[in-house]
Amino acid sequence: MGAGWAAQWMLAGMMAATPEPRVVSSLEKVRPGVEVKGEKEARVSLARGECEAAQVVLPPGLSRVQVKPLALRGPGGAPLEAAVWREAFLDVKTPSNAKGATGPWPDALVPVEAPAQPGVPTVLDVELCAPEAQAPGTYQGALRVEADGKPLAPVPFTAEVQPFVLPATASLPTSFGVSLYTIAKAHGLKPESPEARELLGAYARELLAHRISAHGMSMDAPPVRFEGGKAVVDFRAYDAEMAPFLEGKALPSGARFTTAEVRDSRLARTDSEKEAYYRAFAEHFRQKGWRAQLFFYAKDEPKPEDVPLVRSQALRVRAASKDVPVLVTAPLDEALRGSADILTPTLNCFFPRPGPQTCRNVVPLPALRGKLAPQTKVWWYQSCNSHGCTGGPAEEAEVETAYSGWASYMVDHPAPLNRAMGPLAFSAGVDGELYFDTVYAYNTKKDPWQDIFEFGGNGDGTLFYPGTPARPGFSRHQPVTSLRLKHIRDGLEDYEYLRLLDALGERTFAREAARRLARSGYEVETDTRQWAQVRQEITTRLRKRWEAVRPKRIEAPK
Repeated sequence: MGAGWAAQWMLAGMMAATPEPRVVSSLEKVRPGVEVKGEKEARVSLARGECEAAQVVLPPGLSRVQVKPLALRGPGGAPLEAAVWREAFLDVKTPSNAKGATGPWPDALVPVEAPAQPGVPTVLDVELCAPEAQAPGTYQGALRVEADGKPLAPVPFTAEVQPFVLPATASLPTSFGVSLYTIAKAHGLKPESPEARELLGAYARELLAHRISAHGMSMDAPPVRFEGGKAVVDFRAYDAEMAPFLEGKALPSGARFTTAEVRDSRLARTDSEKEAYYRAFAEHFRQKGWRAQLFFYAKDEPKPEDVPLVRSQALRVRAASKDVPVLVTAPLDEALRGSADILTPTLNCFFPRPGPQTCRNVVPLPALRGKLAPQTKVWWYQSCNSHGCTGGPAEEAEVETAYSGWASYMVDHPAPLNRAMGPLAFSAGVDGELYFDTVYAYNTKKDPWQDIFEFGGNGDGTLFYPGTPARPGFSRHQPVTSLRLKHIRDGLEDYEYLRLLDALGERTFAREAARRLARSGYEVETDTRQWAQVRQEITTRLRKRWEAVRPKRIEAPK
């Protein structure tokens, strides 16, 4: 969740008035030519099991930057160690809509020593993560930066580690796409090479570290043969790839994927073979004791002519196992009634607004649940409907309004829009979130470092950049995380805060707080001071409640 102290967010003083580094909120996107205010010191608040960042803006005109390791000391024996990146800028040529703009926007988080980009601010992203075992209390230190061979004024850092704990494994199920073959293409590797497989694991660990579970991965279905009507499946390669993420061994925190999809096999040709294969997949998960929700991803965004296919898919999967729900990405549709166990419309399908609708059947969630079988789950996902599918402001003002203001994962949109899905998920009560891809631009003819404009938006389907040894500043192949992925994680941490408040008997307060951040999918608060104030109130209330019930076991709401 975002920085908790209003002191960090309520910015005072002009950056241009002093050559000293300045600290600004993690929810500000610092751009060239845009006036920014800042503080001389950073103050952050974070729960145990949470990561929190602050931005440090350096004086203009610098080229070579080096940062000494930052470790904050406090009441615990273990310090809080910071990870520091420099923000790289993407030159936006076509705005996603009227909320966006052309010109440089910060997004990729690259090594501090990477070559500077001319004409843009030098901004450091400083991230602190508190493990669950971290002792609560106040931690202090100072960021020391050397620029062009000269030391800059130290930047004091104070972090307040709260006593309450966020769960390592996300409470909100998610499933974001990632592909070995797309990754291998962008990194110039052969998909079957050990290096590419290891790199896929690095991408998946980055997603998991940001509270996100992945679908796709290697996309390889386990080998299968059929004997006496049964499927004999060789899960060895699948287990080697997926078990660390399903058993909590991929990260030191013990975080696990919340979901996993059934990988359809071309070797299963008949209905009976497909059913036997799905049954074996479900049985394998049961035998392993994996807690992730296994699901079958039916035809994506089915057209009317795809309805028979979706219906037949659903019948086969249900005949195989009751433990594998069928996910369908569609709004409420009579033609598909009864086919989806996880109905997944776009975000726009839940919030009616004046003027043209951007979903063919807009139904608020309470009404939608009333039209579905009681056991049906409801997820949602973002699409180009959250910014417009052609790029740039629409010619008709009414149409532009219809596509503006939505929670969005676009580079050239305010950070609160990138972060809003978590609070929205809590207040709306959805059961999970899907996103089609995180590396889509890797599979195009473009250089993702120069252009990730797809489906009318800058960054639609792309939340990473490819770090390769051929690129200055990188010595190996690695995933490069985006600021937007950090904001998405912060939103999912918002969800954990609100859910924990709910579990502690503060449901009304939590819902009111969530609505102050995002009143609907298209009414997201963009004033970072308001986000700061709400966060401070949530933290204060949560800390008080936690300390009151600390000896007792806290059960999260169902």
